[in-house]
Amino acid sequence: MALPRRLSGDPQRAEAWCAQLAATGGSARVLLLLAGTDTAAVSGISAAGATPESRRWTAAADAELLLLGPAAQRPHALPPLPAGVTPALIAQVVVAQLGLDPLVVDLGAPVAPAIPHLRLVGDPARCLSGGQALEPQRVERLLALGRRWGAHLARQPARPLLLAECVPGGTTTAQAVLTGLGLPVQGLVSGSLRTPAHALKAELVARGLAAAGLPSAGCLPQGQLSERRAHVLSVLAAVGDPMQVLAAALALEAGHRGVPVLLAGGSQMAAVLALALALAAPEQRPRLAASVAIGTTAWVAGEAGSDLVALLERIGRQWSVEPLAFAAGLRFGDCARAELRDYERGYVKEGVGAGGLALLWELLGRSPQDLAAACDRACSELLQADRA
Repeated sequence: MALPRRLSGDPQRAEAWCAQLAATGGSARVLLLLAGTDTAAVSGISAAGATPESRRWTAAADAELLLLGPAAQRPHALPPLPAGVTPALIAQVVVAQLGLDPLVVDLGAPVAPAIPHLRLVGDPARCLSGGQALEPQRVERLLALGRRWGAHLARQPARPLLLAECVPGGTTTAQAVLTGLGLPVQGLVSGSLRTPAHALKAELVARGLAAAGLPSAGCLPQGQLSERRAHVLSVLAAVGDPMQVLAAALALEAGHRGVPVLLAGGSQMAAVLALALALAAPEQRPRLAASVAIGTTAWVAGEAGSDLVALLERIGRQWSVEPLAFAAGLRFGDCARAELRDYERGYVKEGVGAGGLALLWELLGRSPQDLAAACDRACSELLQADRA
């Protein structure tokens, strides 16, 4: 089996993880976690919708596209983008052709998707700049729920778990949480904009941590597990979003029990991994790091304005592990649709699990070129349906 591009991690562990996914990935459980943060309304922070108002229904529209397909009439129109087309298109092509059955979980998106889904009561997180993004009780509830789900899923360890997300503004909450955990990450975190808004993100993060009384440089206690856990939950309540809490708990509980977990995304899933490691007991971390891997797109991995590899190196040093991470081989340079070729120009890059699902496609023996061709056809269907 030809291995995908490895971004991080021990080569032997990477090979073993890929072999396990190649053998069992066709039965993967796919969870798409939708959430919202008022951080997305800050001007210039996100391109997951051309305007703050349009970003309110991004998650709903992407989830509907994922389940209903590009040719169907969908209740919510896709929000206009500065360029490109939603990465939900990539995700939809993969799940449809591999016969996967995603479960959409709404953790507090501004607009609920009009498709069958699991809705957990809760509003979007408040803007992280205020230092009170989430109620502490909500963080505790989501953490407990994620751990229960993870333990339940671990009863069938041969079925991998693929976690995807749609949270406009989520790379900024990712940077905030990583900073609160003690990691110097400014300039390393990606985003939906063609050029990441590093200065704006850093300003919002500093304001949020200061408002919450947390050190702007981050400070992770090194004492008892209970003290570290309390600090992590304080960071999440101050500057996080609901997706991070549930995803980290799921990854922690399933991963340290040996379930293969694919965190489908870039910087946001790096923050989820960091949270899982921070919450884990030291003796759990080696197995967690061997079971959980990040899968992202080549566009995130190669972005000049961020550095996922350096980000993962810092996470690894903080918790004495070697995080596993891979980049899918999918490229759109030869596609007929200009909206897909925009990815090669630095637009969109990732989201809705696109990178992880494209990676799973490869691990199951399909070629990136075939996926690109299928996306080209689906994009034409999508644009034709949207004009109708």
